[in-house]
Amino acid sequence: MVQEQTQQNSDVKDVIIIGSGPAGYTAAIYLGRAGYHPTVIAGAITPGGQLVNTTEVENYPGFPDGVMGPDLMESMQKQAEKFGAEIVWDDVVSVDFGKESGSVKTVTCDQGDVLRARAIVVTTGSDFRKLDVPGEKEYSGKGVSYCATCDGFFFRGKPIVVVGGGDSAFTDAEFLTRFGTSVTIIHRRDEFRASKIMVDRAEANEKISFLKSSVVTEVKGEDGSATSVIVKNVKTGETSEVPANGVFVAIGHTPTTAFLDGALDLDAQGYIQVDGASTRTSVPGVFAAGDVVDSVYRQAISAAGMGCRAALDAQDYLNSLQ
Repeated sequence: MVQEQTQQNSDVKDVIIIGSGPAGYTAAIYLGRAGYHPTVIAGAITPGGQLVNTTEVENYPGFPDGVMGPDLMESMQKQAEKFGAEIVWDDVVSVDFGKESGSVKTVTCDQGDVLRARAIVVTTGSDFRKLDVPGEKEYSGKGVSYCATCDGFFFRGKPIVVVGGGDSAFTDAEFLTRFGTSVTIIHRRDEFRASKIMVDRAEANEKISFLKSSVVTEVKGEDGSATSVIVKNVKTGETSEVPANGVFVAIGHTPTTAFLDGALDLDAQGYIQVDGASTRTSVPGVFAAGDVVDSVYRQAISAAGMGCRAALDAQDYLNSLQ
């Protein structure tokens, strides 16, 4: 009986990181260097987060000539492995975190593996809401973008459209006027959800025009790049073609938290709630970082910084158990 209990305890890892991307891999690097041998459950379909679907990243510090998104994630992965991180290419489908400090946490993976740890870091990120129209996937990264601050520079001197009607869409549109010859905001309703001051500012900008009560039904292109969108007026049914080399989709994000199934406190939008500026969640020993927490900035560099904080918070927690 004593031998069996010893074996069970030896199966309990120090820390499991659920998710990869800049937050997960940075947390793994810090925890690995601290001697905790983290296990990273990186995902089975798109390990590395949203950056694996990004072409050139020009605003990540340390790369004056830019770096390809997949290359950056591969480098982070290798660095984490260098310091002892174990990478598991699977998805977590359910969790049991317990509620008390010191509770052993259990995660169940899609392929059936059940892993246990003293601490957990959740870095599962969020997904861009898609238009789900023909051409969107084909021209993703080749004109279609979900991040104005990441990709706006590539459309200098070209026509741009922004799809959406909230504050994010208007913020993106104003930012993109720095680069595009024109910016057209396309919104499915006849009134915008954005705050009045943002709408007023956009209406006063001569570079910004509006197509209300309209939806994008197709992204068209040639030679591997987007060239225009087909727009349908939802009231009249009429269609038109709007020139656009840059198509920025700003209709919201969905945090990847469904697998938690109530294990952690979430906000109204489904993002994990943390304690102030820390990465501590509602359950002792469980920490969260990156876009699964951050609904505002959603940048690789801010996710990496939060991953560092989560690692340090997890270290403090593990030290308190000794």
